[in-house]
Amino acid sequence: MTVTPTHSPQGSDARLGPIARFIRDTELDTRMLGMVGALLLIWASFHFYPIIANLLSGNGLNMGLGLFITPRNLWNLSVQTSMTGIMATGMVLVIITRNIDLSVGSIVGVTGMVMGIVQVNILPPMLGLGSPVIWIITALIGIVLGALIGAFHGWLIAYRGIPSFIVTLGGMLVWRGAAFLTADGKTIAPMDTTFALLGGGPNGSVGAVGSWIVGILGCVAVLWIIQAGRKSRTKHGFPQRPIWAETVLAILGCGVLIGAVMVVNAYTWPKGIVDAYVKANPDVVVPEGGLVISTGFAIPVLILVVVGILMTILMTRTRFGRYVFAIGGNPEAAALSGINTKWMTLKIFALMGLLSGLAAVVASARLNAATNALGTLDELYVIASAVVGGTSLAGGVGTIYGAIIGALVMQSLQTGMVLIGYGDGSYRMIAVGVALVLAVYLDNLYRQKTK
Repeated sequence: MTVTPTHSPQGSDARLGPIARFIRDTELDTRMLGMVGALLLIWASFHFYPIIANLLSGNGLNMGLGLFITPRNLWNLSVQTSMTGIMATGMVLVIITRNIDLSVGSIVGVTGMVMGIVQVNILPPMLGLGSPVIWIITALIGIVLGALIGAFHGWLIAYRGIPSFIVTLGGMLVWRGAAFLTADGKTIAPMDTTFALLGGGPNGSVGAVGSWIVGILGCVAVLWIIQAGRKSRTKHGFPQRPIWAETVLAILGCGVLIGAVMVVNAYTWPKGIVDAYVKANPDVVVPEGGLVISTGFAIPVLILVVVGILMTILMTRTRFGRYVFAIGGNPEAAALSGINTKWMTLKIFALMGLLSGLAAVVASARLNAATNALGTLDELYVIASAVVGGTSLAGGVGTIYGAIIGALVMQSLQTGMVLIGYGDGSYRMIAVGVALVLAVYLDNLYRQKTK
C-alpha cells in the first residue's frame, strides 16, 4: 500500500517567497537584518537630505554631494561609537537579567578623573615623566576601579535586596559628585602621550598595512567559523546549511570587512598633520604629488571589536552566558535549578563596571583630558543602544552584536543631525528619545508575533 505524504518540502518551498527561502537557508537573524536596514536607511537619509533640500529650493547641486557617507565621516562615526558600544555590550547582560544600570556615565566620569590625577600628578614623580608603563598602570587602575564600583552595586542589589534602579540611580548621583570632588571640578590635562593614542586620531590608528592585516585576519576568522560550524553540525547530527548559503555568508562577511578596510584607508591624514610629520621626520621622501598617509582603523574601534568578540564568546559559548539567559527567562526557576543568582548578579554588575572603566580609558584618551563632565548622559545612550539593538526590557532576550549596531544607530542619528544643521542638543535628544520609544514598540510587536 502506497501512502501519499500530506506535506512535502518542495511544496513548502514553493509557498515561500525567494526572500523567505534565502533567510531560512542562510539562518540570518531577522532582527539583525531589520537593524542593518534601518541603519542604512538613516545613512542614506542624512546623506541625500542636503541634495534634495537644494533641489527643492532651486539651488541645483551647487552645494555639492552629501557629507554623511564619506570616508571621513564614517571614520569619525566609528570612533565616536566605540565608547558607547563598549558599555552597551555590558548593558545587554544587565537588561537581559531584568535589571538596569543608570550609573555607567558617572562611573566613566569618576574613573576618568582618577586616571587623570594618577597619570598627571602621581606617577610622573614616581616613575619619571614619559615612563613607558604610565599608560598601562593608569588604564589598569581605571578598569579595576570601575569593576569594584560595579561589584559594590551588584552586592547591594543581590545581597541587600535593593532594586537595581534605586542603587544605580543613587550611584549616578554619588559618583558624579565624587568625580567633581576628586579634583575640585578642575580639568586634568594633558594625558600621557602613549595613553592618548588609545583615543584614536591619526597617530592612534594602525595605518593602511595594519588595517589590511586586520581585514585579512577577519576574513580568515569568518571562513574558520563557517567551517567549524559545519563540523559541529555533523558531529551532533544537525542538518547542514546549503553550500550556496554558506558561500553567500562567507562572501558577505569578507565583503563587509574588506569594504570597511577600504573606507578607513580612504580617509587620509590632513595636510597640516602630514606637513608636521614630514618636518619631524626629514628622512621621509615626499612624492611629487605630495605625501598621502592612510589613517586606517582607529585603536578605539579595534578595542570595541575585541570587546564585542570576547563578550559574544562569553554569552554564547560559556556556562556564564547560559546562566545569564536562564536568569532573564525565569529568575525563580533559575534559582531552583541550582544557579547562584545572587553571585551571578554581582558578577554581571562588576563586568558592567569594568567595561565602564574601559570606556573611560577611551573617552579620556580621546579628549586628552579628564573633566568632570566626562560621561554625562552616557547612561541614556548606552541603554538606548542596547534596547534599539534588540535587547528586551522584559528580560531573557539580547545579543552583543545587536547592541553594537544599536550604538551605531544612536551615534548616526546624532552625527546626522549635526551635519544637516540641527546640531543643537535639543534636536538630538528628541531624535534619540523617539528612536528609543519606537524600538520598544517594535520589540513588543515582534514578541507578540512570535508567541
